[in-house]
Amino acid sequence: MKAPSELLSYCEKALAVVDDGLKDELIESITSSRRTFIYGSGRSGLIGQLFAVRLVQLGFDVHFVGEMTTPIITKDDLTLLISNTGRTSSVVQTAQIARDIVGSKVISITGTNDCNLAKNSDVTIVFDITENEETRRVAPLGTVFEDSAHLFFECVVRDIMEKEGITEEDMRNRHAIWV
Repeated sequence: MKAPSELLSYCEKALAVVDDGLKDELIESITSSRRTFIYGSGRSGLIGQLFAVRLVQLGFDVHFVGEMTTPIITKDDLTLLISNTGRTSSVVQTAQIARDIVGSKVISITGTNDCNLAKNSDVTIVFDITENEETRRVAPLGTVFEDSAHLFFECVVRDIMEKEGITEEDMRNRHAIWV
């Protein structure tokens, strides 16, 4: 197996531009909101679901938009949306409904600065995604964005653990147990 250093270098570049203040605002929004609702489509949605599980293990009330048991978003909730292009219609529509109709704070994670998702978000965290022949060979179809988002969210988890004094043991006690 080739070492993942090429892919990791693209992810490091993508995340190097993220303003720590925006990351801190995401953390503050998660910790101060009544609930967090996460949504993305396709592989971005899978990354969102991974993050949702971690937030539940941290002790937060988290829901993935579109699931059968997802309650209604309210103005006291955070809506976190994930889309590489920032143009995925269901994600943009969720932003419009959550922010403009419901009054929820909307934070988006995207790989595109000037996009409809950013225009419909209160806060936008943009990764610097390199798109060229080499990245398409090493990491096709948005892989750099998805892997960068996963790494970013795991760093957010670490920062929340530190901020809130949550230990791995605390998280383990909230981990799903299968009988």
